[in-house]
Amino acid sequence: MAFGPDLSAYADPAAGGLDGGRQPTGPDGDWLEALTVLAAMAAVTSRVKLATNVLVAPLRPAAMLAKISATIDVLSGGRFELGVGVGWQEAEYRAVGVDFASRGRVLDQLLEACRQLWTMPEASFAGDGFSLEGIHAMPKPVRAGGVPVWIGGRARPVVARRLVRYGAGWIPWGTTPDTFGAAVASMRELIAAEGGDPAAIQIAYPLANAFLPSGGPDYPAMLAVVPRLAADGVTDFRAFLRVPREYKAAHDMLAELSRHFAEVTARLG
Repeated sequence: MAFGPDLSAYADPAAGGLDGGRQPTGPDGDWLEALTVLAAMAAVTSRVKLATNVLVAPLRPAAMLAKISATIDVLSGGRFELGVGVGWQEAEYRAVGVDFASRGRVLDQLLEACRQLWTMPEASFAGDGFSLEGIHAMPKPVRAGGVPVWIGGRARPVVARRLVRYGAGWIPWGTTPDTFGAAVASMRELIAAEGGDPAAIQIAYPLANAFLPSGGPDYPAMLAVVPRLAADGVTDFRAFLRVPREYKAAHDMLAELSRHFAEVTARLG
């Protein structure tokens, strides 16, 4: 949502960052508000899935997040999926008046409130600093269970608990292709310990960018890990290439990525 001047926590796992990580743009990077962008994309597309990867959800009031998410889902005909996490930067929490130390509890309460607002004729829930008492929120999302929620985080008990209670999928954080197998095995054990079904949880994985000497994307290099990760349980692969502003260049780039991905996945059997 916003950045403070100190971005060091991005590389601090204790603060939610990634060991050795670096915030890619600095505090003045042009980071558009995710839900606004997806609403604009919903208006000019008809088939693609729309998702956040991930939204720092505790920065938003529960009723507002539920309403905006339901609106995007309705406008897109049920193509929206909400990926959420707790983030890593204390400064943006201070900027919106949310306690950084309580962000996990805030996220849990927010997800429970969203579920009530998405599925109940009258939502009732008491959280820290807010309450829903007979609140009506229409229209509901297209799917009866509400907007599918993906939970971002490491293979930890609190993340597994969140997945079992609220999640359709897991967005792992802080893994590499070499460490992912162990991480997913650990998460499956944690999900089972929470009474969930590990086989019912979808798993996303961000593909690392690779580039040719010419500067263009090296799709075979990017996708080389797909068979291995699919065998480990990944159901959704996500690419983070910068899409060109010009329509034809963007269309050609995405078509080429899609073609290479289809060739790789066709060999999986």
